[in-house]
Amino acid sequence: MQNIFNAKSENKSVLLKKNILNYFVINGNATIQELAKVVALSVPTVTKAVGELLNMGYVNEYGKQETSEGRHPVLYGLNPDSGYFVGVEIKDGMVNMGLANFRGDLIDIDEEHPCRIDNTMESMEELCDVVKGFIERSGVNKEKLINVLFCIGGRVNSDSGYSHTTYNFTEEPFTTVLSNILNYPVAIENDSRAVAYAEYMNGAVHGEKNVLVINASMGLGLGIIIDGKLYNGRSGFAGEIGHMHLFNNEILCHCGKKGCLETEASGRAIMRIVKERIAAGESSFLTQNGKTDFTINDVVDAVVNEDPLCLDVIEHIGFVLGETVANLINVFNPELVVVGGMLARTGDFLLQALTGSMRKYSLNLVSKDTRVALAKFNDRGCIIGACLLARKKVLE
Repeated sequence: MQNIFNAKSENKSVLLKKNILNYFVINGNATIQELAKVVALSVPTVTKAVGELLNMGYVNEYGKQETSEGRHPVLYGLNPDSGYFVGVEIKDGMVNMGLANFRGDLIDIDEEHPCRIDNTMESMEELCDVVKGFIERSGVNKEKLINVLFCIGGRVNSDSGYSHTTYNFTEEPFTTVLSNILNYPVAIENDSRAVAYAEYMNGAVHGEKNVLVINASMGLGLGIIIDGKLYNGRSGFAGEIGHMHLFNNEILCHCGKKGCLETEASGRAIMRIVKERIAAGESSFLTQNGKTDFTINDVVDAVVNEDPLCLDVIEHIGFVLGETVANLINVFNPELVVVGGMLARTGDFLLQALTGSMRKYSLNLVSKDTRVALAKFNDRGCIIGACLLARKKVLE
């Protein structure tokens, strides 16, 4: 199969083909006449481009469109098996990996795979070995693997390919180093923007164009969508709400500063508060049977099982987050706020506290404009978004 995505020069023909494929990604199947209207070109020109995409294997025919009169035009759409995309979410001591077809269906996943994550070349090489192993086990045709996208928390510039938080020890861009090792095209994105894109394309967003997506996991981030487009900021650093200075506490954030929102409203904050209260003598399901060691997933499960201590902590976290969301909607006036990430698994226990606090501290007229919803994908949002963004970037 001819790979139009590795073309060294993008002429008008290649750009037209990408526009047609991107239309199928966003809107589904279409006729030649519908495509011609969208790309503002003649029917013969579009017919030729679609015919070439058919011959390349990127497009299939999907029957004929039902019409009340006249000839029934042929419907065209993506061939899901024409290309594949890998998404990799880098976390502390592990990675999550997913494989999606051209239609965006997640067809394979490997979660919480152990991997050394630190700022060394040895760690980067181990990361690449883990990704290579996942690709091998998937059985995917390697010639059809179009792009691999890595998601990292913190400051990431997806345009330049640099990570400024993790793997920032080389002069070359992170993407260049990994592409040379993996021998595949590589892209990079911030984890919260990946979560936002997953929810926008296939999740909790239903037609809204101005959306804020809270990524509440061990850290805290924000994905911003304005007029249907991800907002990166000048250098790709937009959305770092976890590091807004909001508290006069002496708790050291992992960024090196004190008083960050993340120190009071994140998975790390929950772990600290729960451990402090247990150490002070409060009881919890978490310490039954003499257990002294537990994870954030254990705490989330305890909330779902209505552990009184963990319920009280998640309500406090929701209240703090709600104050921040109130400030955000006063600034952005979004149609929708989506609460995602690992903590979204606590469902209404988190959402009700967050929503009540948001309504209390935001402007009444502004809050009436904004709907609040739980994410569809929760802690899988990043890996799904990574796969979808890997596809998006080759169609741009």
